[in-house]
Amino acid sequence: MKKNLLLILTFMSFFTIQAQEVRVEDALRYAVENITGTARYRAMGGAFGALGADLSALNQNPAGSLFFNNNYATATGSINYSKNSSLYFGTRARESDTSLDLNQAGAVFIFVDNHTKTDWKKIAVAFNYENTNNFNNTIFSAGTNPYNSIGNYFVNFAQGYIENDLSYSDYSNFGFDGQQAYLGYQSFLIDPVTSSTYSSHVPAGANYYQDNSITSTGYNGKITGNFAAQYKNYLFLGVNINAHFTDYVRTTSLFEQNDSPSTNKITSIRFDNELHTFGSGISLNLGAIIKPIPQLRLGIAYESPTWYHLTDELTQRVSSKRITGTQLNTAAVDPQMTNVYDPYKIQTPSKWTGSFAYVFGKKGLISIDVSTKDYNSTRFKPKNLYSDLNTIMSKNLTNATEVRIGGEYRIKLISLRAGYHFDQSPYKIDQAYGDLTGYSGGIGYNLGDSKIDIAYSYDHRNFNQYLISSGMPDPARISRYNSNIVVSYSVNF
Repeated sequence: MKKNLLLILTFMSFFTIQAQEVRVEDALRYAVENITGTARYRAMGGAFGALGADLSALNQNPAGSLFFNNNYATATGSINYSKNSSLYFGTRARESDTSLDLNQAGAVFIFVDNHTKTDWKKIAVAFNYENTNNFNNTIFSAGTNPYNSIGNYFVNFAQGYIENDLSYSDYSNFGFDGQQAYLGYQSFLIDPVTSSTYSSHVPAGANYYQDNSITSTGYNGKITGNFAAQYKNYLFLGVNINAHFTDYVRTTSLFEQNDSPSTNKITSIRFDNELHTFGSGISLNLGAIIKPIPQLRLGIAYESPTWYHLTDELTQRVSSKRITGTQLNTAAVDPQMTNVYDPYKIQTPSKWTGSFAYVFGKKGLISIDVSTKDYNSTRFKPKNLYSDLNTIMSKNLTNATEVRIGGEYRIKLISLRAGYHFDQSPYKIDQAYGDLTGYSGGIGYNLGDSKIDIAYSYDHRNFNQYLISSGMPDPARISRYNSNIVVSYSVNF
């Protein structure tokens, strides 16, 4: 055991694999946004681009910090519940996950100049932390595939590799493609046809029962520094500098068993992977709000791409059972090595938001945001290493529209809120990753120098989940339902 641990640590410290598998879904994990933040913000569907006066509203328009009347701080916690329903070859399966999260914490400092003749009346400086994505999630899919086996995955990667290399070379000598070939060969899942071509040792024409468990944990966080200035009583300008950081772990366990009566063939396979992605990024927000009359606010905001610098670590193992004559034999290939890949970069798309808000005195308000984001500008870098993947994204992703609508009605010290959220699919054909529709509501109570807000939000999206990246073009159809209970406490100081 000590020897194996030393091997892992040695490779993690000094050895870098030069190629890894990245997919469109890895980019969308960071490009597609969720509505997170304070309870008031979430209760009103995140429609705060022209409204401001909320620390999470800085994400939509950094000029919104100027609508605070005094120094202000908010902290937010949430209970997150996700349910995934899977349909795979007619079989339904369900899995759920619940987590508790410190979602947001921040403060804004207001500086008002009422004594000089300058037209710049107010300055706001704010700092805010948000957990912009909670990755805790579990998906389970199961069904009988009458067409394709997991064995095809290893066959596809093995073509072109010399059999002697797969027999005698060390696992660590290969890049990602060669390691998949090595795992398949050493576990008897593939057979050589010639010295460098292979076929599957899994019997053809069988029914393949398959189940796949995907468990993910981690978060995507953002720290925002905000500066905003007010010109006279009608123009509000702001800028954000955002530092992003992410830590994501995805564990998958894919199992297959076939009903073939053939001898000298594979009867079952289990393929386990653990991917750890971590890194940081930076982005910029610019925003303006104008107030032509006291009741009306109009906003425009630009969010730059986020430039992420990421590193992947991958651990794999595979086991199989096969019949040889009258005996059932087991092969387990566990290199007990963590591959640490070269860092790479993801550039997410930029975003434009136009906003409208109308305030009915002290009675209430309505707010609407419309955003556009061109997902086909998403890029992996270095470009020369990911040119094929970048081409796929350019051809398949599209410019998507997001709509947020929120309203608030006040009854003395109580505020009642509701919201609607629609986020169009980033794909030209949305079967792969569908539109998101969400609804929310909440209540707030003013305690004088402080207040407490509670919100409930719900959203739903359908998407395809492939059990494996090659050799099995048979996705499970996932319906994901997210529910959140959010509580915020805010204080004037």
